[in-house]
Formats: sequence, structure tokens, C-alpha cells
Amino acid sequence: MTEGANPFESLQSQIDEAATHLEVGDDVIERLKHPERVLETNLTVELDDGSLERFKAFRSQFNGDRGPYKGGIRYHPQVSRDEVKALSGWMVYKCATAGIPYGGGKGGIIIDPDEYSEAELERVTRAFATELRPMIGEDRDIPAPDVNTGQREMNWIKDTYETLENTTEPGVITGKNIASGGSEGRVEATGRSTVIAAREAFDYLDKDLEGATVAVQGYGNAGWIAAKLIDRMGATVVAVSDSSGGVYNHSGLDPVAAKDHKNETGSVVGYEESEEELTNEDVLTLDVDLLIPAALENAIDADLAEDVQADVISEAANGPLTPKADAILEGDVFVIPDILANAGGVTVSYFEWVQNRQRFYWTEEKVNSELEDIIVDAFDALVETLEEYDLENPRTAAYVVAIRRVADSFEEAGTFP
Repeated sequence: MTEGANPFESLQSQIDEAATHLEVGDDVIERLKHPERVLETNLTVELDDGSLERFKAFRSQFNGDRGPYKGGIRYHPQVSRDEVKALSGWMVYKCATAGIPYGGGKGGIIIDPDEYSEAELERVTRAFATELRPMIGEDRDIPAPDVNTGQREMNWIKDTYETLENTTEPGVITGKNIASGGSEGRVEATGRSTVIAAREAFDYLDKDLEGATVAVQGYGNAGWIAAKLIDRMGATVVAVSDSSGGVYNHSGLDPVAAKDHKNETGSVVGYEESEEELTNEDVLTLDVDLLIPAALENAIDADLAEDVQADVISEAANGPLTPKADAILEGDVFVIPDILANAGGVTVSYFEWVQNRQRFYWTEEKVNSELEDIIVDAFDALVETLEEYDLENPRTAAYVVAIRRVADSFEEAGTFP
């Protein structure tokens, strides 16, 4: 990740840019640029050797005008208060872009999970769940997985909450495994929406996805699923990378085999079909038809943007382009913003929540069909706004759609005495 750009400031500048195209009061816009509350807590946890260690953790509830707060929990050494605030804000506008009746939240713990045992991670997770208990609930705030968390951690949080509350409430959290009330299609949802949005963009730009070259930076869940699905659509994945580096083959790589290699060795580096090993920066600046940044925020800053050669970028990660990078690419690269491209995760989390509330569960076919409809409708709304306001930046168009929806919810609610 490129250092230097503050993600919270990036979010605020994106809101300011979109607000210039809207008839929304400055006072309302100012409200929509800041979180309603942020929990900062210290978790003291006993390690396997009997010693105690302190972990700083956060939960930001940015805006609840459109519904309960919604957003993931990440475990990463670079988690910070400003990062969590930014991510919770992006969730507000992501949900609004997709038309989902949620607000935005986000949580994180400053931790490198690779350095701790499963038992230690469980104790850390359950300690955090205990701190979150007064804030969360299926009608208040619904966490989900994010970087370095998944079904396992969500199940621990659900179990802790239900035990402390002496209740059964599967809708308190999403991203659970199927046995615990999870949804079919949730694991692939973020990668799936990334490629659905890319397909729609190629169609809008009158470009052929069949045979299009693709590079994927970040080969975690979202990145590798996107690579697999875009390959099935007929595109050619020529490069993939993870935190250790990247691999390239001009004729194409097998995304599933590359993932198998990563599972076996810990990295895509050394994958046998590779013609050449690349850095992450190399992957981001390859001459390809489609670039999918699927790692952390600020992957592409202003300096790197000068070398970006992709025709289309579909943002599987949150905030992978800094505002300065956005400005450089505007008009030359069609950027499908994160608040649309990766909205599949929160969309299927919404489906999971609905299923939990109803105690009635859908097939994977229904989940994927409903997801497709929502992402296609969201892309159509983006394009309509892009053309209505004569904009060159799809991100600005998405924010115009989202801010208008959030502001309408706030203003129509009236003022509480």
C-alpha cells in the first residue's frame, strides 16, 4: 500500500466533489462527512503462554439515516482510527448506491493474525465482541467479515453476543457459515459484483470482454474470485499478485491453479505457469484492458497513476485510488468505484440478514440472480447520472446518486425536538 494518503480525508474530498453537483445544503453535507460515533477500546487478552497483551480496537458508526449500521471488521497491523472512519463512510455510500436499506459502520483491531494461534485469535475476537455488545444487534449495527476475518470470526462474535444476551439472534452478524445461518453465495459475492460491474462497463463502452486482458492486484478472497469469474466470462487473466509479489503470463494464467499454489506455498510467487515475476506496482501498471485492485486502500497514488495503462478499473478493494490519482485518470480510464464494484459483499450480507429475520433461506441461484439485478440497476443509475450531469468521473456520479439518497432520508425524517 502506498503511504501518505489519509483515507478519511480521501472520503471527505470525494463527498465534497459530488456535492458541487447537488442542491444539498452545506450544513447537511458537513453532517454527511463525519461519523456519528467511534468506539475506541483496548482489549487485554491472555496469550497461550499465560502473558497478557493489549490490542487496540475500533468500531465506527458513520451514518444510520437509511437503516442499521453495516460494515466489516478487519484484523491488520495498519488499522487506524481514520481508516475505520473512512471505511464506515464508504459503507454508507456503498449501501446507498446499491439501494440497500442500511447505514454504514466499520470495525478493526490492530493485529497481525499470522502471529497468533487460533485460540489466541478466538480470545481476541470474543473480547472485542464483548465490547461491541451494547452497540450491535440486528436492528442497530450488523458487523461482517473484512480483511483477515471470515466465517470463523463471525461465528465467534455471534456466539459471544447470543451467550451474553441469552438469546438466539443470527441476524446480529453476517458472513457466517451456512450451519450458523449464513447465506449461499456470500463467499463469492464481492468478487462477483466486481466482475458484473466490469461486464456492464465493457458493454457501456462498447468493448468486448471476450479475450480482454486482465490484471488482479491482491489475491485474497475478492481478488481470486474475481479472477476466476472473469476467466469464465472469456477474459484472459494475464497477471495476479499478493503481498509477496506477482506473476505474469502473456497467454494467460489459470486463476484456480494460481490460488491452489498460493494455498500450498503462501504466495502466488513461484507459480509454475508464470513467465515473469512482477512487483505489485508492475501489476498495477500493466498494459491491460481491465485492472482489478483487490488489496488495501491507497494502492494507486498520483505518482503511480501516471503509469497506469488499463482501459477500465473495477475496484474490488475499498479506496484503492487516492483522489489525486483519480484526477489524473479521469477521462482516460473508466473507473468503476468501490462503492459500486465491490458492493456485492454488503448486498449478499443484506440477503443473509433478510433470511435470518425470516428464518427462510434462499438457494445460491436465487442469491446470485438477486445480486445481479441490484448491481446492474446500480450501474444503470450511475450511467444515467454520469450523462445527466455531463460528468467524466464515474466515482463522482456514484457519489451523486448515493449522497442524494442519504440526504433525502435525513431531510424527510425531519428534526427531532
